[in-house]
Amino acid sequence: MLRGTTRVFVKYAERYIPDPYLYALILTFITAAASYVFTPSDTGKIASAWYDGIWAILAFAMQMALILATGVALADAAPVRRLLQRIAAIPAEQSGAVVVLFLASAFASWLNWGFGLVAGALLAREIAKRIRDVDFGMLVAAGYMGNMVWASGLSSSIALASATPGSALNVIQKVTGQIAGFDRTIFTAYNLTPTILVFCLLPLLLVAIAPSHQEMKQIDPELLKREDAAPESAPVSDNFASRLENAPILTLLLVAMGIFYEVRVIAGSGFSLDIDGMIFIALMLGLILHWRPIRYVRSFNRAARTVGPILLQFPLYGGIMGMMTGTGLAGVIASGFVSFSTQHTLPFWSFISSNIISLFVPSGGGHWAVQGPFMVPAAVRLKVDPALTAMATAMGEQTANMIQPFWALPVLAIAGLGIRDIMGYCVMAMILGVALYGGALLLFA
Repeated sequence: MLRGTTRVFVKYAERYIPDPYLYALILTFITAAASYVFTPSDTGKIASAWYDGIWAILAFAMQMALILATGVALADAAPVRRLLQRIAAIPAEQSGAVVVLFLASAFASWLNWGFGLVAGALLAREIAKRIRDVDFGMLVAAGYMGNMVWASGLSSSIALASATPGSALNVIQKVTGQIAGFDRTIFTAYNLTPTILVFCLLPLLLVAIAPSHQEMKQIDPELLKREDAAPESAPVSDNFASRLENAPILTLLLVAMGIFYEVRVIAGSGFSLDIDGMIFIALMLGLILHWRPIRYVRSFNRAARTVGPILLQFPLYGGIMGMMTGTGLAGVIASGFVSFSTQHTLPFWSFISSNIISLFVPSGGGHWAVQGPFMVPAAVRLKVDPALTAMATAMGEQTANMIQPFWALPVLAIAGLGIRDIMGYCVMAMILGVALYGGALLLFA
């Protein structure tokens, strides 16, 4: 039954899901129309909010591009390649491959969402080089499904903001004066229970919905090997420029500067890992593992070719976010769910409304800036722990990511696939995630 249901979703996705760029265009028009109908905004205000949003996201788009490029360049280093190859050698068939891939990417995503996205896509390619009888689309989907636990993990933007005094996104502190540490968000029964169940049940679901040999859409392992083959090193000329390009001392000096900076920051304010920190660590590790400066330059140049889809589509999502926030449409959606919530159901309806808003505002921090000012006061009024409501919003974002192609762009760029190749499988993951996280919120509220 599960395989048959999945087959329906896969066929639907292949037939009707457009390229992510068209998906973003359609969402743009839907958001504009909804803003006009459900808010007092006129066409001029909607257009201005859209235009301002396009440019407001540029810094974030560059961060995403650098996460992708530095992550791929890091994985191209010989030691990391060997590690990926060892993990890829564990499974011998499709069922084992999707289980190993999901668990590895989910654990990586729980530690840090950027690392999990890149690691899952790269590991999918490595496994596909070794196992011919595997559906490559499902393999990549399994790697992306690991992202469904990121907002319940250590890099959760909402949990980090709620635990940071003075943060611009610490809505809980602004409303209640309280700081909600990880003991009230990440390390709680209502968060750990469904997350552990995802780790346990999603692999079983993947095995159950895996296509049969006749239905597999395979990829030639030799093609992947040729694409990922490291180019032959250029001969080192005996001149000053060539010796400089291959001098490890330059790499060591730069990495030493990076280590010095990190030590000072950790000694002064403790260790924390945000987007910039993730990029910086990937850059430093990539430099030291490639050893010679010119090797990293060449690897980074190859990695940068995967950035195109991000640079094209992120501005469109910036415009969507601008309309959602600038016209107040996101607030209308959030307040609508609050209006019929009770003390017991507020976290659950926060989760459901978060799933809807995430389709239009897929950025964790930007999402909380929109939904938090409505949910936290409602939690105070209904005597619900604001931290529980905050995490319900975070959970909704990570489950909605399964059908929102925004965060799949880096994965698809690395894998060389389109969104329609993975969407059918991801719908099944979302159904399981909504059941587990939504059920936990009703149980523990």
